[in-house]
Amino acid sequence: MRLARSAADAIRLVRGGHVKRVARSLRSRLGSETLSLGLMRDVSIPFAAPAAKMRLEVRPRRPGELLDFLSLNAHAQAGDAAFALVERRLLDAGIGTCWVALTADGAPCYMQFLLTQRDNAGIRALWGDFFPPLGPGEALLEGAFTPEAYRGQGIMAHAMARIAESAPASGSRSVMTFVAADNVASLKGCKKAGFAPFLRRTEHWRWGHRRIAFERLPPGTPYPFDETPSKAPDAVSPLVKA
Repeated sequence: MRLARSAADAIRLVRGGHVKRVARSLRSRLGSETLSLGLMRDVSIPFAAPAAKMRLEVRPRRPGELLDFLSLNAHAQAGDAAFALVERRLLDAGIGTCWVALTADGAPCYMQFLLTQRDNAGIRALWGDFFPPLGPGEALLEGAFTPEAYRGQGIMAHAMARIAESAPASGSRSVMTFVAADNVASLKGCKKAGFAPFLRRTEHWRWGHRRIAFERLPPGTPYPFDETPSKAPDAVSPLVKA
């Protein structure tokens, strides 16, 4: 099923003119290693959401509410088009709660999904073992997307912090999210939203076969952009390997 979805996504990207993006993705499946950081926030600890540069309304998406920026035609950048496909797939799956941030004139400028333990089966169906199973009191933020026109205005950090604040209503005490280790802009936004590193995820591809490994990071591990030689983290210990 996931293979069929991946093939359908690749066709959509090719039709949208993003042939090079698809070619890079195919090459990576022959042999590559990608690192991501798992970030965690304890939502029982009060945290003030950082201010954005504009007034925002942050709330769950209403039934039938359009998100025009998910149209592939809206994205000249292949990376953005690929992200839009992920968000559309999540909407179609009907799992979790889709949150949106809207400008003062009601234009959607950010989206992200909040998923809980009851969404484990749906998460597994979409991504396989890409995320650790959520336990009692745990939630996952995934599918974050800010349209290009609204970037650089602090929207992600503000909205993400506000969405995390809603997690206790669903019985969650902690919220996690995952970000590519080289995506400094998103990592900085997560730090401003109150998240701290707690896992390292390695995605290995070899001749079309994927292996995921999770390694727990010591408490207090800094973000990569905060590290100095004297503050390098201790050796990590294996948590999950698949």
